Amino acid sequence: MGIVVNLDLVLVKRKMKLTDLADRVGITVANLSVLKQSRARAVRFSTLEAICRELACQPGDILEYQPDAPAAENPPPAEPTSPGV
Repeated sequence: MGIVVNLDLVLVKRKMKLTDLADRVGITVANLSVLKQSRARAVRFSTLEAICRELACQPGDILEYQPDAPAAENPPPAEPTSPGV
């Protein structure tokens, strides 16, 4: 999975709508929606800072790392071998 965005959960806890947050942060609802749906490929620190300020939260409340699979299922690639070594 990688990075998961929990913006929707924080919005519910704060009883705030996406449109209200977009107005307060100064970005479009469409761009905020892309972030909320975990489809954003990047987020500016200034945007993350503004979101955290308005929601009175920490970046870790919004962003979460979830590994794709347990390490046993994804072993590291084998090191290449050279002939004669």
